[in-house]
Amino acid sequence: MYQALLEEIFHAYPMYHKVGSSAYKEGLENIEALLKIVGNPEKKLKAIHIAGTNGKGSVAHLMSSYCQERHLKTGLFTSPHLVDFRERIRIDGEMVSEEQILEFFKLYKPQIDELQPSFFEITTALAFWHFATQKVDIAVIEVGLGGRLDATNVIRPLLSIITNITLEHTHLLGDSIAKIAMEKGGIIKKETPVIVGEFHPESYPVFTDLADKHNAPLFLAEENYTIEGDLNDCTIYDVMGNVMYEHVNLPLSGEYQRKNLKTVLQAIDVLEELLPYDKDVTVAAIENVIQNTGFTGRWQILRQEPLTICDVGHNVGGLTLTMKQLSALPCRKLRMVFGMVADKDIDNILPLLPKDAKYYVCQANIERALSCEELTTKLRCYNLDATEVGTVEQAIRSANGDAAPDDILFIGGSCFVVGEALGLRQQA
Repeated sequence: MYQALLEEIFHAYPMYHKVGSSAYKEGLENIEALLKIVGNPEKKLKAIHIAGTNGKGSVAHLMSSYCQERHLKTGLFTSPHLVDFRERIRIDGEMVSEEQILEFFKLYKPQIDELQPSFFEITTALAFWHFATQKVDIAVIEVGLGGRLDATNVIRPLLSIITNITLEHTHLLGDSIAKIAMEKGGIIKKETPVIVGEFHPESYPVFTDLADKHNAPLFLAEENYTIEGDLNDCTIYDVMGNVMYEHVNLPLSGEYQRKNLKTVLQAIDVLEELLPYDKDVTVAAIENVIQNTGFTGRWQILRQEPLTICDVGHNVGGLTLTMKQLSALPCRKLRMVFGMVADKDIDNILPLLPKDAKYYVCQANIERALSCEELTTKLRCYNLDATEVGTVEQAIRSANGDAAPDDILFIGGSCFVVGEALGLRQQA
């Protein structure tokens, strides 16, 4: 029954991560009407709201881990899922049950069908209903897309966080950093503290203006925290800021996680007024983030020989950092299982890719996926050694078949490529 329902909602409601911008509904009227149908659960939630181009998923999971270590019953809402739809909605790391999803649709499906919301609006309502029904102490809510008009932007949070701004979804959010900052800055609320993770000369003035307008205290994380560590071991850090931390073990091993860690520590500082500070709790939250939240897909090591890494970075900002770290790793041959969706900034992404790698081009099983043929042609235009393979599974099998133990195999380019790879791993 659950699988039949899941297939129905996947196909009946417009789903951005499958079909792209045609599923994006601008405005809050639909979600407000839908939440009224399900009893306005958003009004019962204490929440932390997180937007940004890159890093918001990592920050959301770290903030959830922190709240869990404070012994707060913690809801976590993120998107998209990688393998299982239920990944999007968790309480204390546990995914929402199939029975609870069935109960939601049993209660409200006729009204939902009449309203015809988007898939993300339905998922948001389901998450808020689940969190309110289960009486969470706090909910960590990741924005789906943008901020100002995102379905999650009906909450009145305790704290707003904006990780960073780079160019992405320009056809929906605007064609400049300042315009995108205005959209993402739409989560800034009256007299509600806001954390900005990174300074950018075009976005930061937008955030300061919005914060002033709303009388919202603003904190710039990278101004207040410095993180040092060995580039060859991107998990052990010394942190300098309002509080000093020595040899903190962050199991999210992407070098880019330094930026996210600064943002989280600044957020914890601001939350100190609500939750008395405890250094040991903060360290435990960082070190236990994976087991507390089930976080996957960020510079995740799947195998040691050949060293196999997957990462969901898929835009210029994310791939710039990921490819820098990947290119610094010593190996005999770098092999890339690579696929993209068609609406990404391909011509600005491809120059970031390693020149001496072998590319096994694949196509994820979604409508938005760029065809193997077109992506292979594009890669070859940049003088990259690309072979058109087919499915994600075929590409992984082909790359593994060619790889020596001292090669590196990287799987990425798209959340959906990584999701399929992780799904295959679970089935093995």
